[in-house]
Amino acid sequence: MKSLEELMAIKEKMQDKVALRHASDEVRVVVGMATCGIAAGARPVLNAFVEGVSEAGLASRVTVTQTGCIGICQYEPVVEIFEKDKEKVTYVKMTAEKAREVIEKHIKGGNPVAEYTIGNAKI
Repeated sequence: MKSLEELMAIKEKMQDKVALRHASDEVRVVVGMATCGIAAGARPVLNAFVEGVSEAGLASRVTVTQTGCIGICQYEPVVEIFEKDKEKVTYVKMTAEKAREVIEKHIKGGNPVAEYTIGNAKI
């Protein structure tokens, strides 16, 4: 059993990640985490977004969450990015490396990475 001090240290360490997931509605990153997404590798993608957004100092304007089935299993892992007053962007066949690129180019830079979107996907 952990001591109260150890539990408090764990809570403080994880507080940024918990706050990150509910920070803002300006930009919302939604990772499909149904069984098909998890089997295709969505967990490292979700972790890359959570960590990348936090490291980039974007937690005040970007919320990272997960959802169940998005309905396009053949394209998993799937990530949808919602921005105020903009059309949703759906990224498919994502990896942790692609997630870091999306953070840099799309979330920070404002330019979606077209080659990773559903309209450019090759099965």
